Amino acid sequence: MKVIKARNVHEAFPAALLTLFQGGVERDSRNGKVLVYPSPVTTVYERPTERVMFWPERDANPFFHFFESLWMLNGNNDVKFVSQFVKRMQTFSDDGNTFHGAYGHRWRKHFDFDQLPIIIDSLKRNPDDRRSVLQIWDATTDLGTDGKDLPCNTQVYFSRNSDGALDMTVCNRSNDIVWGCYGANAVHFSFLQEFMASAIGCEVGKYYQMSNNWHGYLDTVEPFRNLSMKGFNSLYQLDNFNLYPIMQTPVHQWQQDLSMFMSEGLVIGFKDPFFKRVVTPLYESFVHYKKSKAKDRFEIAYGILDDCIADDWRIACQEWILRREENFNQKGINQ
Repeated sequence: MKVIKARNVHEAFPAALLTLFQGGVERDSRNGKVLVYPSPVTTVYERPTERVMFWPERDANPFFHFFESLWMLNGNNDVKFVSQFVKRMQTFSDDGNTFHGAYGHRWRKHFDFDQLPIIIDSLKRNPDDRRSVLQIWDATTDLGTDGKDLPCNTQVYFSRNSDGALDMTVCNRSNDIVWGCYGANAVHFSFLQEFMASAIGCEVGKYYQMSNNWHGYLDTVEPFRNLSMKGFNSLYQLDNFNLYPIMQTPVHQWQQDLSMFMSEGLVIGFKDPFFKRVVTPLYESFVHYKKSKAKDRFEIAYGILDDCIADDWRIACQEWILRREENFNQKGINQ
């Protein structure tokens, strides 16, 4: 098994690309040619809460990753909410209304009970518990089926290490390194890990992403060949960033705020500062950028983001919008 150790996802991505280009084997798949590493690959994140990808070459959509993570933690499976950030998400639904394999729904509702509070309680009562397994794959609905949306991540193991921090191991049957492993997965599951650690009352430990079939589609990874040689970009001094915690109130209050946001949007009454000082400016900025047709929509969106106290998300969102403003201006010149 290949092991990639990295401080965070920003550092891991170029290392992963280099590993795939050097050791990958070309294979066929139902979606085209892929480079597949000949053995499972485990990625170890030393600081999983440094979950934001800053590489402009990758152009990851931070708004989508952020809000899809909240959508998951609320246990949702509807298409409508996440498709406002990435419209093509609709194409992964079999019926156009829900996702069959939505992770959060699997965590909290699919099996007719909420798995998260049981795991939280177990690891509170017994820090040495070894039975805290979060199930995602459901053989009764997934095995042998041919739907558009089957879970790639199949289960999660939670354990508290010798320092008392919460470690997390995510098992994945088939992991695309661009969109999955070092894209959405690194954000979604580190959000889950931080949520669980906060609810348990301990620190966040390491995050292990164990990928059985670790691959990249040829037409997707080839544009990143130069990035694979860059290594860690120290432009972002993450040690000086304010990585704002997602939870500062009791877990039941935080979940009430989350439920209120998911059902009503931005309303008065949030209790946890995370929803006031991070969620609210990020959502307001995106909505303004997306819906406004005014020429100053970019400037206004930047201004709204200034109120976001989480440095990593604020900077990533500002740069993502800036790339779109530059593209908009370039098209305007060409016209």
